[in-house]
Amino acid sequence: MRLKFCLMLSVVCLVAPIAGADPTHPFSVHDMVAMDRISDPQISPDGRLIVFVVRVTDLEANKGLTDLWLVNTDGTNLRRLTSHPAADVSPRWMPDGKSLLFLSSRSGSMQVWRIPLDGGEAEQITREPLDADHLVIAPNGKLIAYAMEVFPRHSPEETRQQLDEIASRKATGRIYDRLFIRHWDTWKDGRRSHVFVHPLEGGEAVDVMRELDMDAPTKPFGGSEEISFTPDSRQIIFTARNAGRDEAWSTNLDLFLAPVDASAAPRCLTESNLAVDTNPVFSPDGRTLAYLAMERAGYEADRMRIMVRSWPDGETRALTDLWDRSADGIWWSADGKTIYTTAQNIGQRSLFAIDAQSGKERVLVWEGSVNQPTPAGDRIIYTMNHLRGPAEIYSVKPDGTDVQRLTRINDEKLARARMGEPEQFSFAGWNDEKVYAYVVKPVDFNPAKKYPVAFLIHGGPQGSFGNDFHYRWNPQAYAGAGYAAVMVDFHGSTGYGQAFTDSIRDDWGGKPLEDLQLGLAAALEKYPWMDGDRVAALGASYGGYMINWIAGKWPDRFRCLVCHDGNLCEQLAYFDTEELWFPEWERHGTPWENPRSYQEHNPINLVKNWKTPMLVIHGALDFRVVDTQGMSTFTALQRRGIPSKFLHFPDENHWVLKPANSILWHETVIGWLDEWTKK
Repeated sequence: MRLKFCLMLSVVCLVAPIAGADPTHPFSVHDMVAMDRISDPQISPDGRLIVFVVRVTDLEANKGLTDLWLVNTDGTNLRRLTSHPAADVSPRWMPDGKSLLFLSSRSGSMQVWRIPLDGGEAEQITREPLDADHLVIAPNGKLIAYAMEVFPRHSPEETRQQLDEIASRKATGRIYDRLFIRHWDTWKDGRRSHVFVHPLEGGEAVDVMRELDMDAPTKPFGGSEEISFTPDSRQIIFTARNAGRDEAWSTNLDLFLAPVDASAAPRCLTESNLAVDTNPVFSPDGRTLAYLAMERAGYEADRMRIMVRSWPDGETRALTDLWDRSADGIWWSADGKTIYTTAQNIGQRSLFAIDAQSGKERVLVWEGSVNQPTPAGDRIIYTMNHLRGPAEIYSVKPDGTDVQRLTRINDEKLARARMGEPEQFSFAGWNDEKVYAYVVKPVDFNPAKKYPVAFLIHGGPQGSFGNDFHYRWNPQAYAGAGYAAVMVDFHGSTGYGQAFTDSIRDDWGGKPLEDLQLGLAAALEKYPWMDGDRVAALGASYGGYMINWIAGKWPDRFRCLVCHDGNLCEQLAYFDTEELWFPEWERHGTPWENPRSYQEHNPINLVKNWKTPMLVIHGALDFRVVDTQGMSTFTALQRRGIPSKFLHFPDENHWVLKPANSILWHETVIGWLDEWTKK
């Protein structure tokens, strides 16, 4: 067996450009991984400054390096605040605005540090025996909260001792008596993420969850947005899943309230709702608690409504019941009259203003992918990315006018890479309902030429390929390689109303496939420069499942296929995966309760029809869609004599995150497409 393994880490051009030659080049994965990634903007208490995180890719170290940067809220005086080789993340302003707290690994573990704004070196605040994460500062400026991974009813020191004792054992086996045994990309070892409250000027951190066998923030993606001090700084609210033995099949996240000194056990605030409750945020006057909540238990893609509760013990009501979008977060205006949020919205992630009394919404910024909108004086600060560029910081007036761009960190890199032009279109999909899609034209587009097509299928299935700059599935990588990228937001996608998202329950291989078929046909008719005889289909997660389904259900359409982290057998996948609420909702129960649903649209049943060449990719640390599914797909292809390759990453999860692996992924995928569509 031949194993081809080529890593192209970097290319440095030392040759002077030829006079008159174009100094630019088509966009590629090398440009994508080289982009500096802006995140986590935090506004100073006086509204004059923004601190944010910049991640720079270090190809030599094969990772991202993070530092803190500052810029004035009018876009002037951009400067770097930290330059330590260790990771500096999660900046948070002290209430007086004179200093910042942040998390850094510069001591050898992740700890809380403080840096003054008027100059001087950063000083270490915490010296915990474990890594600290998810930093939050109390309104009084005297307390901070952060999370640490501890064994329940054990202190950080006791946890450290127990971990050292376990590491010294010759036997390495673990015994489990309930699920989860592993989650996302990590085997469970009994530790839980607990919230600790620490006096800033000295004293021991207090575990406000000491007796609880649950995680806060929640696993695997919860963050500091799930933790909030009460306005008087005497109590703290956190999000956790208190499901006991039902944890692996329960979406019942709740808000819990605990005294900061742990003098009483945490109290559940949202006991009546058996679905998700999360993201607690107090109004500026402290009289209202807003949070996000779903209605339907067991459904992780339900509409996220904004709830408001008179604090502390008043009425709770759904503020956005009449709004058919799913809120991503909560940011209060300074006067408490408006809540700003973002939501997926017809291929965009738009910025909305919600009236805090009536719940009436209005769009402030429609296009692009907006994140973390935060009021700053008479402006709203936010980050925004789109199909032609990564995130930068912007501001807008509260009425949606006068959009200003505040940073241009990636402009030079973008100027060197030629990109394809994106365009959104719509067509009549399943049942003649309107379905939206995006096309990205090939770089250096010439309408007189014919171009091969990369047909990208998104995951979820409750997801979207919209107007955003993606670091794993970026259509510009295909446009730069000479392909027209086509992306259909089929039934089940998010941002088109909850009924559209709900419509594919128990119909994974039905409506979405019909939309994909109709969408590809519509694109080929609308854009005659697309070569319908040279089309490749690619997908990951649910998109990978769809690739396997297409291989048997639509076997004569594509020149080649790419399946990344996709299920071959839906029935076996139920027993392989970790979060069981997902298949149980989608399939109306377990495989023994509703076997028909697990078999009706099961790709393994149509392997006999397979004939299309396929590249299969999988990560060994993917515990959502386990790598044996990819191995099984490759085995079926090989046994049937279908041209196929298998790319396996022993160190990646459901996503490919390491820069060198991302480069290998893209060059392997585009090489596979070239082999079958450009012969």
